[in-house]
Amino acid sequence: MNYPQTLNYLFEQLPMFQRIGAAAYKPNLNNTLKLMEALNQPHKKLKCVHVAGTNGKGSSSHMIASVLQQAGYKTGLYTSPHLVDFRERIKINGKLISKNYVVEFVEKYKTKFETIAPSFFEWTVALAFDYFVAEDVDVAIIEVGLGGRLDSTNVITPMVSLITNISFDHMNLLGDTLPKIASEKAGVVKHRIPTIVSQYQSGSAPVFHEKAKELKSELVYADKYLKVTKTELVKNYLKVEVTNKSDLSTKTYTLDLTGSYQVKNLLGVLLVIKQLEKDGFLIEEKHIEAGLKNVCSTTGFAGRWQTLFTKPLVIADTGHNEDGIKQVIENISNLTYKKLHVVFGVVNDKDISKILVLLPTSANYYFVKANIPRALDANELTAVAKSCKLKGKAYPTVIEGFKAAKKEAKKEDLIFVGGSTFVVADLLANLSN
Repeated sequence: MNYPQTLNYLFEQLPMFQRIGAAAYKPNLNNTLKLMEALNQPHKKLKCVHVAGTNGKGSSSHMIASVLQQAGYKTGLYTSPHLVDFRERIKINGKLISKNYVVEFVEKYKTKFETIAPSFFEWTVALAFDYFVAEDVDVAIIEVGLGGRLDSTNVITPMVSLITNISFDHMNLLGDTLPKIASEKAGVVKHRIPTIVSQYQSGSAPVFHEKAKELKSELVYADKYLKVTKTELVKNYLKVEVTNKSDLSTKTYTLDLTGSYQVKNLLGVLLVIKQLEKDGFLIEEKHIEAGLKNVCSTTGFAGRWQTLFTKPLVIADTGHNEDGIKQVIENISNLTYKKLHVVFGVVNDKDISKILVLLPTSANYYFVKANIPRALDANELTAVAKSCKLKGKAYPTVIEGFKAAKKEAKKEDLIFVGGSTFVVADLLANLSN
């Protein structure tokens, strides 16, 4: 098979959660363990950082990777989902895995793997671990795909685990209360391995405490040690002053990830870096500063409060659950504009009413359907949105909705594109063509 045929095989013949939803979710790690055995246990040969959480795990993973790259370490980065190119999921020092490696890996293991019948995600995790070992990375940052306890990535024993935050998402699979969701995320806590939680939350803290106690894991809440004392948006950078609560010393970091929600992620990232230093990694303050200032250029990160155009200002963000949308609204409220235009789409397996009631009723809406089977029909979305007092029209594709918004918007207006990772992915794919 050539590269397009190989991708087609992975996407179409194997269950893929992003495309079809819950039917692709495996309730155990049996398949992944069988794949690891077939590959001679690559997960046991990697030094890893494991990153879980509802929101912020992608941003945090890229920040950590960027700092390690600045410190001179050959850094593998595994994240999901991808936005435009499948290979975004697997990178070393910001460079995508080669098409040849993907083709040769699938060709080599196709027959053996078919007896195991892995999902798309299990295939991808196996590919990533195999690639990182083959390329002899110094460290691999591994982002959880969904949940934690039963996620395919959860076969690793990391140097440190990071849990970003817990909020309502994928409730049909992870549970309908914060403690239930936290219990799934707490699956990444390992015996005697330090666990850092970016943000103390009363709903999840008891769950993490019990799990850490059971596994004798040191549990640290980043915001108990560090505090953000000042933030300022300066020329497409977010300046964040961080105070150490024990000695009241302060440091100011400049982030190229400008979403206001990044301040929560930053504290967890800083403590992960501190833990890696204890594990023998040589990371200087200048590496941390440069890494945080150049996340996008160093790692190829995209889709998080990303400015696509000016006049009118066009911003895209992949926030897609209740907490993520609240953060988007907060960011929008910090901007100056005349009229707000929102290109918005969602997937069909979420309670969207809780999200829609958060959106401003004064905006013009362009309701769209992303190009995946899980996407909610734009007409259905428009009908539900109307009951939440949101005014707008339905468009069959993301690009049609976006073009309509651009036609309607004046230079001093703001166009926001989001509601789903796949809405942002569709737009970026169209803009890159």
